Amino acid sequence: MSPIRSASIAALASAVLATTLTGCQFGGEQQDISPIVIAADLELSGGSAPVGKVYQRALKLKVDQLNSSGALGGRKIELKVKDNRSDAAESLRNINDFANDSRISAVIMGGCNDCAVGAARTIGEKRIPTIALASTSAVTEPVAERKYVFKLAPNAGDSAAALTAELARKGLRKVAVLHSADQSGQEGLTALRREFGKAGIRLLRAEAVRPTDTDVSGQVSQLVAKKPQALVIWTSPEQASLAADNARENRYPGSLFFDAAAAGDLFLGASAKSTEQATLIFTQTMVIDDVIATTPAKAARRQWFQDYTARFGGYHGTSSFAADAVQLIADAELRSGTAAGKVNRDALRDVLETSQLDGLSGPIRMTPDNHSGLMPQALTTLVARGGRWRLAG
Repeated sequence: MSPIRSASIAALASAVLATTLTGCQFGGEQQDISPIVIAADLELSGGSAPVGKVYQRALKLKVDQLNSSGALGGRKIELKVKDNRSDAAESLRNINDFANDSRISAVIMGGCNDCAVGAARTIGEKRIPTIALASTSAVTEPVAERKYVFKLAPNAGDSAAALTAELARKGLRKVAVLHSADQSGQEGLTALRREFGKAGIRLLRAEAVRPTDTDVSGQVSQLVAKKPQALVIWTSPEQASLAADNARENRYPGSLFFDAAAAGDLFLGASAKSTEQATLIFTQTMVIDDVIATTPAKAARRQWFQDYTARFGGYHGTSSFAADAVQLIADAELRSGTAAGKVNRDALRDVLETSQLDGLSGPIRMTPDNHSGLMPQALTTLVARGGRWRLAG
């Protein structure tokens, strides 16, 4: 049974100090107090800024927690953040800058699929371990060409399978799909078609919206006109809210289903009425306050939820992916056996590739053949009730 590394701050500290601390060993060796420098390439301006700022907050909170916990011995994490302005070319410049800084152990990239895919070759050539929070499979596949790239986000196939299972359970056999016209949306539609075929669900119509669109009413009207029993929305959180509002304006009586890409704030705000009873496929941490903490991992997720909410006044579902990326890199740095004060990116990469973590997002397992670590078991079914997401059932 693999060790649980995120049981709680205290449990993490004792476990890591007991097994992986590189300093203060027998024989009077000098304690390693060199910083662990992690770089972050995030969308802090431009179209993807809302989620990029969520990741920035989550990274800062997780770093503060680890630095104050004692889990790193005498070491501290330093976080270097650059804004890629939601632009793949700017992101690539950031990655080059990070790779050329010999103090940096690893990089965390935000949710921009084009950025992660566009930088993959450079990441490999520069041999700098990188964890992307983007969702498309092209971020980490083919693995032979992505040896230094890892991913923490729900996989399209897993999300589509969970969503389709819920449709089938409710007996909904006629479905329409609104998806984003980018890599994530196209991959989602392909996965949904595959799963619908297995389950005998009929896709009546699919419509695409550009990620920058602020009006999706035309596409929603065309989908609703087909009279589907369920409308599946595979877009950003902002567009999903717009689509829900448009569907209700069209007096659509059917069910709304959101893919994990549509997960955003815990509280639904202005769209609460339109999204009431909508279904979302996402991780349990989004609603961990509904869950009895029966395991150390669940207790850690609840603590993360509470800490994030206390600091920022609300909770955002994707924050846990950023926090888990920090944890994976910190664990790998301590386990890599690198000499004090040295950065060995190859050794860190090798450890990341076999990492196992019961993370804040759920179970994470990396292997040499699979660099997309979030396990299917991390996904569950949520429902919108009373203006917020709740655990279904």
